[in-house]
Amino acid sequence: MAGERDLQKLLGGMRPVLNPGRYVYCTLPGKVPTGLRPVVTVVEAEGPTVVVAQEEADALGLPYDYVAAWITLQIHSALNAVGLTAAVAGHLADRGISCNVVAGFHHDHLFVGADEADRAVAALRELAARQS
Repeated sequence: MAGERDLQKLLGGMRPVLNPGRYVYCTLPGKVPTGLRPVVTVVEAEGPTVVVAQEEADALGLPYDYVAAWITLQIHSALNAVGLTAAVAGHLADRGISCNVVAGFHHDHLFVGADEADRAVAALRELAARQS
């Protein structure tokens, strides 16, 4: 099934869910270590960046300085949909909440400061309710 492209439907149906746990961004000098289970991996010229559960990073002694909560927007968004990231990030920014957005094939995922998780979910639900 193709993902949704209509912005109003995307916003109205996003159904944000806060995933359990705390997540951290780590940059690695080489390859991703065997056994590490990142939820996101981005390969940059400086080395891979991974987002992993905080306890996993701690167990491996990986350094980090940003602790995040992971929110998944439950609507299946099309990868070529226009405006969802801007609308969501802008709505959170208006409330002083930073977010890092990662698109998966089926869903968009937001990483917000761990201390802002509940406010972010409430703000996203407010945004969705406006579309009704």
